[in-house]
Amino acid sequence: MQACRASVGQVGSAAPVGRAGSSDGGKVGSGGAARERAAAAGMNVGDEDLARLATRVGAHLQSGARRITTAESCTGGWVAKALTDIAGSSQWFETGYVCYGNAAKTTLLGVLPAELAEHGAVSEPVVRAMALGALERAGADVAIAVSGIAGPDGGSPGKPVGTVWFAWAWRRGHSQQVQARMKLFKGDREAIRRKAVSSALAGVLDL
Repeated sequence: MQACRASVGQVGSAAPVGRAGSSDGGKVGSGGAARERAAAAGMNVGDEDLARLATRVGAHLQSGARRITTAESCTGGWVAKALTDIAGSSQWFETGYVCYGNAAKTTLLGVLPAELAEHGAVSEPVVRAMALGALERAGADVAIAVSGIAGPDGGSPGKPVGTVWFAWAWRRGHSQQVQARMKLFKGDREAIRRKAVSSALAGVLDL
């Protein structure tokens, strides 16, 4: 598995997902979520920071009568934990999937083996498929997916330790939208994972 390193850059994508009934839409990255991501990239993220952010996410979801699901690899269920630590989260949290291995990504979320073989688990096509698979299977309104290299090993020249791909999928009418972004985080394994959890949560605030 892999990690995330202090933000030295990020890549956002709005290319078609290549699945029937799914398309990119909406804009993730403005307002409060942008400020939250910037903070997570440049400093340590503590338990209180995650609790405040999860509280904001819950209020945001509840105001729109929406329910969320999570699909996590490198964060190992930490996003779901942060959300369900909030009292009353049963009103807006549906379920969470921890898919650490490739077989679990295929079995639980429907990620195609060909996608994993061609792109690897830490990639845009796979994280998009994870988000869409969670959205469909959970019957939720919003889904977060995270896949990265948290270290200390597992990195490569093309995907160094700290590389993390995020995807947010949501329903808009009868269609499904998905947005993906890659970030690099610095720090040890714990710091990388904390920053990944914070960034994953912050992305929900603009949906």
